[in-house]
Amino acid sequence: MDELTGYLTLSTGDVFEGKWLYKNEYIEGEMVFNTAMTGYQEVMTDPSYAGQIVTMTYPLIGNYGCNNQDNESWNPSLSGFVIASPFSNPSHEKDRHSLWEMVQKHHIPTLYDMDTRALTRVIRKHGEVYGKFTTNPDDFPVLKKVDSDIVRKVAVQKPFTIKSKSNTSTSKRIAVIDFGYKHSIVDTLQDLGCEIHIVRFDITWEQMKKINPEAVVLSNGPGNPKDLAYLFDNLKPIIDYYPTLGICLGQQLIALASGAQTKRLPFGHRGSNHPVKDLTTNKVHITSQNHGYVVDEESLNQKEWRVTHQNVNDHSLEGMVHRYKPIMAVQFHPEAHPGPSDSFYIFEQFMALTQTKGEKQHA
Repeated sequence: MDELTGYLTLSTGDVFEGKWLYKNEYIEGEMVFNTAMTGYQEVMTDPSYAGQIVTMTYPLIGNYGCNNQDNESWNPSLSGFVIASPFSNPSHEKDRHSLWEMVQKHHIPTLYDMDTRALTRVIRKHGEVYGKFTTNPDDFPVLKKVDSDIVRKVAVQKPFTIKSKSNTSTSKRIAVIDFGYKHSIVDTLQDLGCEIHIVRFDITWEQMKKINPEAVVLSNGPGNPKDLAYLFDNLKPIIDYYPTLGICLGQQLIALASGAQTKRLPFGHRGSNHPVKDLTTNKVHITSQNHGYVVDEESLNQKEWRVTHQNVNDHSLEGMVHRYKPIMAVQFHPEAHPGPSDSFYIFEQFMALTQTKGEKQHA
């Protein structure tokens, strides 16, 4: 490959030099970093990274290649990808194409041979940082804020149904409200015997009643949850009526619709090695995470909500349940793709909640 020089210029005034792995294109995005050692394919295809330039802190990326099973969306939405060293000779039984072929196929602007350790230190120091891929080191980003309409750009336009793998009359009918859902969340529900209805992020109460699911999942997604305040009148009757699970952005939206507040983390949690304490069992689980905002615990109505999970490192809120209604939510990703499967039990607890639909509706 041709080693053409490219630059990442930052809103902080910093400039990082690298080489183009693919596409010397001028793009801008919010700067974030991911600490996972594996899972780069899932990271590149996770819709929650829409509008962001993702830095992988692990130095060697691409050593086991990419396959046709682990994409988290049909089309990657991240703005750009930054790595230290790309691996061009992958070796794995599922390998179908290299990292270079992956970024070329999906047109992902990528810079390599960059000091990702120093870049991560800048992001950690300044928190909200924006960057630009360019061939001119004096060309700095204009972007200064998160796109307030980013969810609309990654969510499905038309609802559709995914049949249960068991294909029996006892299959649970689950509605997944799509704010930028990961395919592995739906795959997990399908493995658990569910028929999944993927619905638009702006679905109304009347539209949801026509589907009449046993339960509802509010998916992950990109952006600032407060930018979706116009959806709260739609969401409130849905989560009040159906057994509900919120994942990542889904948790934040449940909290906001219930009167609580969210806040931005100093530099976000992104990776597959984040320790979370289950306050019910006092066990610590290693979780997969990807979020820049969290629910402000002090803003929760403690008479209605109980905090169930807490981040071990910064003590931020990682999970909550309603005290009287079958509503539960977690900030981490229980589908753990990529990452350890410690928190799979969250799905098992959610499936138990689906049994309470009749009780909830007649309360």
